[in-house]
Amino acid sequence: MNKYRSHKCDQLTKNDVGKNVSLAGWVNKKRDHGNLLFIDLRDNYGITQCIIDKENANFKQLEKIQLETVVKIEGKVLDRSLDTINKEIKTGEIEVSIKSFAILGSCKELPMPIFSDQEYSEEIRLKYRFLDLRRKKIHENMILRSKVISFIRNEMGQLGFLEFQTPILTSSSPEGARDFLVPSRLNPGKFYALPQAPQQFKQLIMVSGFDKYFQIAPCFRDEDARADRSPGEFYQLDLEMSFVEQEDVFDVVEKLLVKTFERFSKNKLISKKFPRISYTDALLKYGTDKPDLRNPLVIKDITEIFKRDDVTFDIFKKLVKSGSNVRCIVTKNTKDKPRSFFDNIDKWAKDQGASGLAYFTIDKDKDIYAKGPVGKFFSKESLQEIMKETKANVGDSIFLACNKKIELERITSIARNKIAEDLDLIEHNVFAFCWIVDYPMFEKDEQTHKISFSHNPFSMPQGEINKLDFKNPLEILAYQYDIVCNGIELSSGAIRNHIPELMYKLFAVAGYDKKQVDDKFSGMINALSFGAPPHGGIAPGIDRIVMLLANEKNIREVTMFPMNQNAQDLMMNAPSGVEEDQLKELNLSLKLKK
Repeated sequence: MNKYRSHKCDQLTKNDVGKNVSLAGWVNKKRDHGNLLFIDLRDNYGITQCIIDKENANFKQLEKIQLETVVKIEGKVLDRSLDTINKEIKTGEIEVSIKSFAILGSCKELPMPIFSDQEYSEEIRLKYRFLDLRRKKIHENMILRSKVISFIRNEMGQLGFLEFQTPILTSSSPEGARDFLVPSRLNPGKFYALPQAPQQFKQLIMVSGFDKYFQIAPCFRDEDARADRSPGEFYQLDLEMSFVEQEDVFDVVEKLLVKTFERFSKNKLISKKFPRISYTDALLKYGTDKPDLRNPLVIKDITEIFKRDDVTFDIFKKLVKSGSNVRCIVTKNTKDKPRSFFDNIDKWAKDQGASGLAYFTIDKDKDIYAKGPVGKFFSKESLQEIMKETKANVGDSIFLACNKKIELERITSIARNKIAEDLDLIEHNVFAFCWIVDYPMFEKDEQTHKISFSHNPFSMPQGEINKLDFKNPLEILAYQYDIVCNGIELSSGAIRNHIPELMYKLFAVAGYDKKQVDDKFSGMINALSFGAPPHGGIAPGIDRIVMLLANEKNIREVTMFPMNQNAQDLMMNAPSGVEEDQLKELNLSLKLKK
């Protein structure tokens, strides 16, 4: 028998009444009723209420014991009276009368309470992360994370995938973020890079003749922190398949995610077959390629209407003539909303760096007319045209924005979310997945006018290979896709370019000559020259999946030991300085900026 415990703190029931038991765990809470002391004992599995009366020789010592002290308790299981049963915990029908106890691990004064989920500063929580992880909500999040990963791993096996591990020390790769570099002692002046993703290796696994690969892969990117992105490192479900087209990848991922989200959440999926939305349509309808489809509002482009003579809204008309566009958001049945509702949206838009949002409400007397600050600029005929284009009705309101494309997409995207939140239109307790497809292969930098890859440089372009128009590269689409849930991007993926000659041509568009490609991607190019199968894959983010399942808004809440916003580990004091001898051994010297 285990010398510390006969039972875990979630196991005892009415069937155990009368038994002598031993429990071990942390003192979660104490309640002193004078002659009777109640102690909630907590372990990884649950809580058991223990009691001791004043006559017991251990009473005074237990009365003074610090919360979070680790103790072993021996005692007898008692039945609780009906009026003291706690239905919130598994052991709520019993309690343990303490006969003796022993301190297994003492505890200093706590910097934060453990039995409460009260919010504390990031600095305190991350410095004492081992204490933070004891708290109920975040402790359960970590258990959920473990179960989700185990479930996914099992499901991938059921789907015929084999799990392989790829190198952590590798070469630098243009994945779109900064690499973490590791100096090589045996190769002075040269550096390894920690992988931003196992991209090239998983393709090489396909070239090696394996049909389906997966890995719960650690990835490292020197990026700034965001609510849905950890600085430094994160984990993804990396997978790759041979002899597949885009729809084959979609089929596998949809099956996996539907099973996972149904298994670990009570929230419903709006659809088990995820809608496909082109990149162009996503930017037009939602202002973003990460749309939250729980929000029913859709953005409409009505630029052409502002070229009519009977629209006299001169500010917008002048902007349209100079190349700007006009887009609008229709809100249904909002004519009775107070003026303050509309003015607050306009003020909010100005706070976001926009010039504001113009608005009017469609009303009707004998004829339809526009009511609001800019209503007078629209004739009956122009309003009818707007109603036709936007499917708006009498009683609906229309918010308008005018700007160049990129800024217009930004403000209408966040305005769409803001308006939906203010009107309580977002459907909660559901998951709305979608695929964003048909990404452009290339994009042009607005400042430098340089053409670069818009997504993954190893992607296959759409269309017949010998008919691709390299003179108009911005028109080339790629078999690239993102999966999005509730406005959060879970993953990017692509059907890969497995033809070396085509890869040289595509990289040439982005400014790489043949030698540069050979030098930078020698392993990949060489491997593809020895009979590579058509293949494709994707890599959904584990942290973001768990964040959605746990209904958390910050990825830190589902990460065991996250860094802070400045990419620092406050608990382990990383990053830290190194000794001069270590630098010499690596043939390095520091030259810090003043």
